[in-house]
Amino acid sequence: MKQFLLFTFFLFSFILLLKANPVKGNLHGIVRDLKTGKPIEGASVYISDVRVGASTNQQGEFAIDNLNDGNHLVEVSHIGYATLAVTIEVKGETNKDFNLLEAIVENNAVVVTGVSKATQLKKIPFQVSVMRKQDLLQSSSMNIIESITKNAGVSSLSTGPAISKPLIRGLGYNRVLTINDGVRQEGQQWGDEHGIEIDDESVSKIEILKGPASLVYGSDAMAGVINIITNVPAPKNTIKLNLGSNYQTNNHLRSFNGNFSGNKKGFNWNAYGTYKAAADYKNKYDGYVFNSKFNEQNVGGYIGYNGEKGFSHLLFSSFDLKAGLVEGDRDSLGNFIKAMPGGDEIAATTTDFKSSTPLTPYQHIRHFKVATDNNYKLGDNSLSINIGFQQNRREEFGNPDNLDERSLFFDMKTITYASQFHFKEKNGWKHSIGTNGMDQTNTNLGVEQLIPDYHLFDIGFFVFTQKEVKKFNFSGGMRFDNRNIDVKNLMEGSSVKGEAFKKQFANFSGSAGLTYAASKNVNLKFNIARAFRAPSIPELASNGAHEGTIRYEYGNRNLNSEISTQFDAAITLNKEHFSFNLAGYYNHFSNFIYYRKLQNISGTDSLVEVNGNYLTAFTFDQQAANMYGTEITLDIHPHPLDWLHIENSFSYVRGKFATAMEGSKNLPFIPAPKLLTEFRADFKKLNKSIKNFYAKYEIENTFKQNNAFTAYNTETASRGYVLMNIGVGAEINNQKNKQILGIYLSALNIADVAYQSHLSRLKYAAVNPITGREGVFNVGRNFGIKVNVPMNF
Repeated sequence: MKQFLLFTFFLFSFILLLKANPVKGNLHGIVRDLKTGKPIEGASVYISDVRVGASTNQQGEFAIDNLNDGNHLVEVSHIGYATLAVTIEVKGETNKDFNLLEAIVENNAVVVTGVSKATQLKKIPFQVSVMRKQDLLQSSSMNIIESITKNAGVSSLSTGPAISKPLIRGLGYNRVLTINDGVRQEGQQWGDEHGIEIDDESVSKIEILKGPASLVYGSDAMAGVINIITNVPAPKNTIKLNLGSNYQTNNHLRSFNGNFSGNKKGFNWNAYGTYKAAADYKNKYDGYVFNSKFNEQNVGGYIGYNGEKGFSHLLFSSFDLKAGLVEGDRDSLGNFIKAMPGGDEIAATTTDFKSSTPLTPYQHIRHFKVATDNNYKLGDNSLSINIGFQQNRREEFGNPDNLDERSLFFDMKTITYASQFHFKEKNGWKHSIGTNGMDQTNTNLGVEQLIPDYHLFDIGFFVFTQKEVKKFNFSGGMRFDNRNIDVKNLMEGSSVKGEAFKKQFANFSGSAGLTYAASKNVNLKFNIARAFRAPSIPELASNGAHEGTIRYEYGNRNLNSEISTQFDAAITLNKEHFSFNLAGYYNHFSNFIYYRKLQNISGTDSLVEVNGNYLTAFTFDQQAANMYGTEITLDIHPHPLDWLHIENSFSYVRGKFATAMEGSKNLPFIPAPKLLTEFRADFKKLNKSIKNFYAKYEIENTFKQNNAFTAYNTETASRGYVLMNIGVGAEINNQKNKQILGIYLSALNIADVAYQSHLSRLKYAAVNPITGREGVFNVGRNFGIKVNVPMNF
């Protein structure tokens, strides 16, 4: 019924746009190389707010129609050139030529994350990193979150190669919001073993906002936003077919993906599909890591229409992942063991390691989404509306005596909505008002219940404004949110072990920031923001032992919303041959939520018996905490070696509680400091057949992390390590100068270093009785090859 209503709304919008008046304006011109004056073929000219674009031909020419008269922010980009973002006034037939300068640093992209309308990166007061499709093709990883950890300030909390959770500046779980094509991703993100449900092969662009973003998005965006964009309309009058494949040697990961898109007379579409499978990975200490295998199947896309009065798109996706859960138990000889019916255990075999079908315990995640994304031109104003429905079905299988038994089964259904009204720009002022929120129901269908059934309704209202005065750009606004939660009884069989209750959370948030273009090459940024996060259902109402932990957890229904106040400042220096960015931040939490050990009436640890084992009891509490850190990037493009680039990034974050617990003030899950250095050679043309050739050598230096949260045996310190990676790739063209193939080779951890990331949950698996080493180590040496075949019609 909900899907039918969404389709009806889309159909109404579609018909409305078809009846629009004839097009008034169009934009055309030529894109050239600034130094040589030669035309650039294949450059992208795109206008984000109206979702239209074009690609230049052999003469560098482009043309975009279906434009209303008025100002449009145009983004011009091409591999190896600095992105150009310019506001153009379109009035009837409008001609504008663009000149691009060779560069590798993305410092002037157009971004849509955290702002009401598309804005130049240099004009927003907070830090945003951008990754494009080409960046993803040239990197090698086993999931989409690992791909973005090359960005300073971004890391991942992992439970094997299939499951990674994003952390921004040391904060993750429900403190980081993931957006996919305008819809907030909802899929049990509170759990350690719960990743995000997005097909990494379908991604066109990723924007990573670092810092509080509650103003535009509400609760759960207090650490930042990962905005993943998959559906971008093809250039007008084109049909594209793209085929790709990826293979990695360490765990025999193989993936195949296809993408079919087109744009004819305003009608545009995109359809994609991916199959991915991997066996167990290996490293030199553990050998093959049993049950780290996974397989994945995804389909998705959109269909829509772009006209003079706006656009209307209907989006859908279906994500299906089966991932093994690594327990790390071993026998007396140090062999990984697998559970058998009847309670028996045997050593895992070579056949077990090489299979891509997970064994118990494993989880099966299915995520279905359908949404309609619309933008209407209302005179000189505009209205955007996004409505989505998603269903997340997460099952956990862990009984070898009954392989079909679902020990856990969460069935979550969420309706999200977002609407913004953008007023006509006047005297440099850009005003927007908006509302967004969600309606969510989560139901337990498994044998056990860790969290109760619940219903949640969330609504927020905000006002956002921007003002440009000469070299200054001001932006900010205010927001009010209200969240109502109706929690049902938590059941254990037919018994009630957690009473039902209702809660309401209401909060104000806001931000104010400015950028100052001190000169042509120097840009200063400052931002202050107040953000919040309502407590998650597990924090409020959990009651049970969690898989893989030594804890029995009790929720705390008396928790208040987390409130943070963060100050950000940055300076950017961009020259032709180098770029430097220094960003710093300080974040104060008035009521940070954390685990606290319970004590019994005698003052000792409270214990709970579960299946004959006694587990220490914990509850959730909150107190004041502070976080601060820095991110530094330095990119050198030395003259006359214009083909050489030396890229450096350093990130550091420190988190402390106001009051120590068991002698530790450190916040948990804070990533270790990291320095990443990459030497890169880029050649636009080696000969007539080989274009956009690159070769890179990367040194990833992760320092030791001695500031672990050691209270309650939560964490241990981690050693530092150095990983070396290399990559090489190019585009192969035919005699007509058309790309027929892209090939990308990589070698990760070429020294086969055995290491444990501080944020790997496998670090705390059982001790190997032969070596005495605790936990499971990360992936060893890994060679990879990607092939991409684009076809344009």
